[in-house]
Amino acid sequence: MKTTIILIASSVFLVSCNAKKAETPPAANPAKPSAALEKVLSTVPTGTPRSIAASRDSLKPGDEVTLSGRIMGTKSPFVDGRAVFVLGDPELLTPCNENPGDNCETPWDTCCDSPEDKKKGTASIQIVGEDGRVLKEGLEGIAGIEKLATLTVSGKVADGSNPDLLIVNATALQVRK
Repeated sequence: MKTTIILIASSVFLVSCNAKKAETPPAANPAKPSAALEKVLSTVPTGTPRSIAASRDSLKPGDEVTLSGRIMGTKSPFVDGRAVFVLGDPELLTPCNENPGDNCETPWDTCCDSPEDKKKGTASIQIVGEDGRVLKEGLEGIAGIEKLATLTVSGKVADGSNPDLLIVNATALQVRK
């Protein structure tokens, strides 16, 4: 009898905890963006946007570039706690939800595309501070920056970039509606 009462009480407690958890809305990105991030978000990209895949082989560190794309190309396109995301080339990559009959739960991972196309069609976009280090703040959910959002990004190709890994230090970023 005592065991039954304990089990019932535990069940009620767990159900009520889960009910409260379900009622709590997901936390929005509560932190106010830093001045460095605000500067990049408030600056309009310049130049004619280029395709990532078509530009990748010709870009070298220090080059100014404007790219257009969507946040996609990997299951986790954002780096937690850092101002970094993966920009994918929609001319080469297709989100799974745009494939007829595909009900993928993570369409931004472009899992139907080949690893070679993902490599050729993605760029890492990062926002750095005055010290040249990546900002220690997440981007997801700020100013419409979310998975599958379409963006135009202007910036400078970062040191360490090469034809296998394109990294751009963004100086301007605009989410297109």
